[in-house]
Amino acid sequence: MQFYDTMAGKKVSFESLSPNKVGIYVCGPTVYDYCHLGHARAYVAFDVIVKHLRYLGNEVTYVRNFTDIDDKIIARAAKVSRKPTELADQFIEEFHKDMDALKVARADVEPRVSQHVGPIILLVQKLIDKEMAYVTPSGNVYYAVRRFADYGKLSRRNPDDLRSGSRVAANPEKRDPIDFVLWKKAKPGEPKWESPWGEGRPGWHIECSAMSMEYLGTTFDIHGGGKDLVDSMHHENEIAQSQGANGPGTFAKHWIHNGFVQFNGEKMSKSLGNFFTIRELLGRHDPESLRYFLLTVHYRGPINFEVEAYCPSCGERLVERSGEEAGAETCPSCGAELEPDAMRKAARFSGLEEADARLEYVYETLSRIDEVLAVGKDPGGGAILSPADSMEERFREAMDNDFNTAAAIAGLSDTLKLANRLLDVPKEAPKDVRRRTLAAIRQGLDRVGGVLGLWQDDPSEYLVRHNNRLAEKMGLSPAEIEDKIRQRTQARKNKEFERADAIRQELLRLGVELRDGAGTTQWRIRPL
Repeated sequence: MQFYDTMAGKKVSFESLSPNKVGIYVCGPTVYDYCHLGHARAYVAFDVIVKHLRYLGNEVTYVRNFTDIDDKIIARAAKVSRKPTELADQFIEEFHKDMDALKVARADVEPRVSQHVGPIILLVQKLIDKEMAYVTPSGNVYYAVRRFADYGKLSRRNPDDLRSGSRVAANPEKRDPIDFVLWKKAKPGEPKWESPWGEGRPGWHIECSAMSMEYLGTTFDIHGGGKDLVDSMHHENEIAQSQGANGPGTFAKHWIHNGFVQFNGEKMSKSLGNFFTIRELLGRHDPESLRYFLLTVHYRGPINFEVEAYCPSCGERLVERSGEEAGAETCPSCGAELEPDAMRKAARFSGLEEADARLEYVYETLSRIDEVLAVGKDPGGGAILSPADSMEERFREAMDNDFNTAAAIAGLSDTLKLANRLLDVPKEAPKDVRRRTLAAIRQGLDRVGGVLGLWQDDPSEYLVRHNNRLAEKMGLSPAEIEDKIRQRTQARKNKEFERADAIRQELLRLGVELRDGAGTTQWRIRPL
């Protein structure tokens, strides 16, 4: 297996420190608000990476932290008149709700900074003792960056360039402008702990060094996170702290970073107001659609999240305007005021709609396979048609090449086409070969889907949920559709075939397609 190591700047062959055992640490969220699409991108990516490592037979210890002490948390808590600890607890719970919906498994260890202040203090003291850090008269502790010879190796940035390019106001306490804080002196009303340097709280960077060492040791296999953690020097500072304390060659052996989410081509940023929370998106699309969408792009590359704006009043699509019209706040079609919150609710996401359609196709295929396999005898061993006979092998090849989920998913297309051909034209293959092939496809999709976190629901339950969601989007009542189907069924029993056909046509005009099976009628939405 190979993956791109940020430190090496190239793909490397992976060999864990201990045979078949992998330790991985991923920087978790700072919990002061609901998670946005950028969080989903990171944690879905590393969820799949961990699952694939386990699929290969490794015993994985996955550590992902919560930053529950931070300037942002303190500022937000003050703004809403709450205790920082209460605010952090709330958004840890909300994080879990979002990740559970996306089928992102809980990490093996989910440490909180507030519960690891003791180990953080010990690490800071060790850096002071080794003259890698210094205490200021006010009680702050800073890391002396110039004392660490390899600073900038991960980000490929020179300390001198950092200093000259710094826009941070001069801090007279620092020996060098690029030194960063390890321990902050407490301010009135802030969370604080006793330390050898006075009451205070940890800086941001030191927490991950201390917590990774606590659960994975001074040296472990993989450290991961978003590319922004390279740009912000967070991971650079972690290396400096950890190797400054424990020596060269310690800390993470490999580094993996996921790419940004772009909002219509622009890096997603809360400050620009161009983001959607996971919770907003899951209110309109099945969580699996969001997960599928994220996995159809390689984790290292940028992923473009297209948003189409529509007028909440007349439903007309709004196109981006320039010049004097750029700041217009009314719809050019109907003249209605364009209120931002209403526009957000009316927005559409083409990538998620495409994911909806693709998942429906796969789940319908699985449902049909299950119907065939539910009756009949086991055909025993024997031939399996291509490409079903090599589906998992090709999946593993894609995933072993830098966890390429996009290629892995695309590689399943021919197998799904084969399944539907065998379902549509049963006589295309001998009965036993057809049955063995369909069974192999069903089992294979279940196994590879377990790695991707896709197609794990009961197909019939998924399709009901999917159709109900589409019906509601179109203003249709699932209960009324079911009632119409019952009327049609009764009409057919009464041999009132013209009435039965009229009901079918009525539903079809509404976008509801019927499919008659053995004693049942299923329906699905086909948007007009």
